[in-house]
Amino acid sequence: MATKTIIIDDEDNARENLKLIIEDYCPELEIVAEAGSAKEARKLIEVHEPQLLLLDINMPNEDGFELLNSISNKNFSVIFITAHNQFALKALKAGAIDYLEKPIDIEELQLAVSKITNSDISAGNVDYKMIKSLLNEYKFNNKSDIIAVPTLSGYEIIKIEDIVYFEADESYTRMFLSNGHKLISSMTIARYEKVLDNTIFYRIHKSYIINTRHHLKEFNRHDGNVAIMDSGVSIPVSRRKLTGFINAIKTF
Repeated sequence: MATKTIIIDDEDNARENLKLIIEDYCPELEIVAEAGSAKEARKLIEVHEPQLLLLDINMPNEDGFELLNSISNKNFSVIFITAHNQFALKALKAGAIDYLEKPIDIEELQLAVSKITNSDISAGNVDYKMIKSLLNEYKFNNKSDIIAVPTLSGYEIIKIEDIVYFEADESYTRMFLSNGHKLISSMTIARYEKVLDNTIFYRIHKSYIINTRHHLKEFNRHDGNVAIMDSGVSIPVSRRKLTGFINAIKTF
């Protein structure tokens, strides 16, 4: 059965273009309605009970975050649509939220749709007030020291400095924290590599990303090129990543 979807964007052309792309490349979606404002969207969501919103962030009067915060029962998933805005993108990445940049890339859309339609996580599990606050923080401070980690049950807010390393586990990722706790995240390690700050984290192996700034204790060539973390864990550095890793740690 097709996923009932509402497109929400204040630009008529943007809605029409997205609708045409979906009709041609995402047959698993059924566009049941379109809205040009948050006010209009609220009514349509109540009437159609969609499973997915394709939601523009920047709309007049109420933005996408404000719309979501005004809805109590979020029994749907969300993919944000945004024009290139460095602060918005950083906030969305920090929150590990699904998003697409305008103009829409077909493969990126298909990937996001596939992830949503194969996931049990709904918008009700996401703290959009937190994401909005991240957006504001980036606007004024251009930085953040937290990340919202998508887990099997929802999202968990973690301080960047508390993350020691990530380990790939098929389509999931294990996160090891400085207090000894472990989390299983529903996001792949490849996605983490894209969204994490590469001045803090480095992917030293196809299966590992480490926190070089806060938890790397030493790099040992004699034991077969391993990164030794302050927790005592030794993590292999692959040959392909070796030169880049050495250059990265030389900078601090």
